[in-house]
Amino acid sequence: MFSRVFLKWMPGLQNLLAYDKSWLTADIRAGLSVAAVALPVAIAYAELANVGAIVGLYSCILPMIAYVFFGSSRQLIVGPDATTCAVIAAVVTPLAAGNSEMQWQLTIIMTLIMGGWCLLASKFRLGALADLLSQPILTGLLNGVAVTIMVGQIAKILGIQINANQLIEKIMAIPFQIMDSHLPTLGISALTLLLLIGIKKFRSQWPAPLIAIVVTTALVWGMDIQQYGVETIGGAGFDSGLPMVNWSHFQPGLMRELVIPALNLALISFVSLMLTARSFAAKNGYDIDADAEFRALGIANIMSAVSQGFAISGADSRTAVNDANGGKSQLVSVIAALVIALVVLLLTKPLQFIPVSALGVVLVYAAWSLMDLRGIWNLRRRNRQAFSLAIFTFVCVLLIGVIQGIGLAVLLGLLQFLRTVFRPTEQLLGVNEDGMIHSLGNTTTVKAVPGVMMYRFNSPLTYFNVAYFKRRILNLVDSTPFQPRWVVIDAVASFTYADISVLASIDELKRDLKLRQIKLVLAGRRTELTRWFKDNRPAMKEEEIMLVPDLYLALKFIQSKETAHTSEEPA
Repeated sequence: MFSRVFLKWMPGLQNLLAYDKSWLTADIRAGLSVAAVALPVAIAYAELANVGAIVGLYSCILPMIAYVFFGSSRQLIVGPDATTCAVIAAVVTPLAAGNSEMQWQLTIIMTLIMGGWCLLASKFRLGALADLLSQPILTGLLNGVAVTIMVGQIAKILGIQINANQLIEKIMAIPFQIMDSHLPTLGISALTLLLLIGIKKFRSQWPAPLIAIVVTTALVWGMDIQQYGVETIGGAGFDSGLPMVNWSHFQPGLMRELVIPALNLALISFVSLMLTARSFAAKNGYDIDADAEFRALGIANIMSAVSQGFAISGADSRTAVNDANGGKSQLVSVIAALVIALVVLLLTKPLQFIPVSALGVVLVYAAWSLMDLRGIWNLRRRNRQAFSLAIFTFVCVLLIGVIQGIGLAVLLGLLQFLRTVFRPTEQLLGVNEDGMIHSLGNTTTVKAVPGVMMYRFNSPLTYFNVAYFKRRILNLVDSTPFQPRWVVIDAVASFTYADISVLASIDELKRDLKLRQIKLVLAGRRTELTRWFKDNRPAMKEEEIMLVPDLYLALKFIQSKETAHTSEEPA
């Protein structure tokens, strides 16, 4: 019993216990490839989060091991992510006010709070929150974050100083300072870019970021280019030994400022992780447990905070490398984590010579892959509402920041949804030559049934839209060229739960139709509706409301009533 519960909480361990030895070679190859990609990216993302480069490597090791046991995906690689790092920097940097120690402290605390939010969401089975950030919002967000990252790295790439803090001010300042570019720094940046582009074009399977960083680091180290003013991550990134954060001067009051941003970060990270995990799970023929993924993300982030790292999410590029190299299980993450741990323990001294400009180019290169302006533009033709939401998110992220932009975009998305529920689409239904029920107006072969108005309301009925529902039916009845004797409502589409306001409004609708000498029939959900009406109208007689199992039986019921009525009329 205990082992079953234990394995239920640790689906990754369950997968490892069923490991096939024939996967080992592919998993080792994939693990080494993932480590080769993760190393330079983790260091670059640490720069993006404004913490020491070693923190990026700290953020890889324990989180990857934790996900191995608690995650349900066999291919997903977790680690530093451009979006999460951009969000952390946007929240923490103003609070730290230039204090690097405080920056690191607040980053750890925000990561810890984020992990707590994820565990809480898993406890309440809120995996469905993965759908809260719709695809248009996520598209706009990723494009906005990509632009923010690229603009933020231009100063490092050119070797100039830009004092502006906001994105628009930075963009406006660049043209006036571009002529002050530091040529040796610009040369290192150009070399890094050429290596990235060349390797992608001619040797796409090679780890381009790792090779570019190794070459530029070797160049700086071997030729002592630092003497010409080329900035490296230096001792601030990799102190002697393993750096530890100092908590003696931490200000606990600042934690209040991180609670809501950490919730936003948890949602963003979870949605990003689920998109990656689901796509690779579908490709490899298995399912993902959303609640388990929420729990795994929470535990992985808590492990990152414990190891002095920053927030992590699903890493789509590293997951793609894993899949492309034939990785079959989470043993890939174990191997990659061990390789990164060895680098942290044994190779920190050479890493001090990594040029900051090269990391900036790697970040711009990674951010460019997030850009999909064509995807936003294509939404314009397919769905104007989705296009508007994506553009709104994109502009908000650029103008007012990542966190505020996401909040406004989610609010707008919810308002669009509420508008759809408040005023949904509707159809009048008819019958074709074969007796099949279809919407009127789609084809000339579908005709209204004489004396019958069949109506479908394409939204669940609730207290805030039932008045509109009733008003639409009465307006349609009064505006039809023929006076219907029956109104049949498709109850399957709109009666989804027992709302007292809805049931009361149905009584009012029945009364108003009766004054017009029209009978009301509810077609579908007969069992539920019978119970709901009896529970809320104990004294109601059975003949007061006409309930039938579906639309076809409703038409048969009406036909039998009409026939009986005709036969009762005197000759």
